[in-house]
Amino acid sequence: MKLVLLSIGKTSQKHIQEGIKHYTARISRYMPIDIKELPDEKKVKGGIKGQKDKEASKILSALPKSSCLVALDEYGTEMGSVQFAKWMQKRMNSGVKNLVFSIGGPFGHGSELLEKADFKISLSKMTFPHDLIRLLFVEQLYRAMTILKNEPYHHK
Repeated sequence: MKLVLLSIGKTSQKHIQEGIKHYTARISRYMPIDIKELPDEKKVKGGIKGQKDKEASKILSALPKSSCLVALDEYGTEMGSVQFAKWMQKRMNSGVKNLVFSIGGPFGHGSELLEKADFKISLSKMTFPHDLIRLLFVEQLYRAMTILKNEPYHHK
């Protein structure tokens, strides 16, 4: 299985970029991971809805074949780290080729993407900047891998 993280917009802060690289390198010891930043939209006809729809279309068109799409969305299912690790194990056991996680733009995901998503996961009820969510999420992916391998990273 390959992990893919598709996100709208660029990570601009150097310390966050370094953190993402740090955890991506750690994750790659367990499985391949690909992070793709897709350009955000500015001044789109149709206001916020138009922007969300156009960004959703970009994400959907970037999906690799044989993908399981997971939208990171504030209204998705919340899980603790151990529960998320078990969820990941089920996806790994299912034989899915590409497990794709999507992070929408500043206004979230468009309705088409949310409808096509196989799963929706919420990292928190709180709102975070998109740069920070990328770093938090890749850390949680790494944590899930260490939990599954019974490695001493996660503390109960």
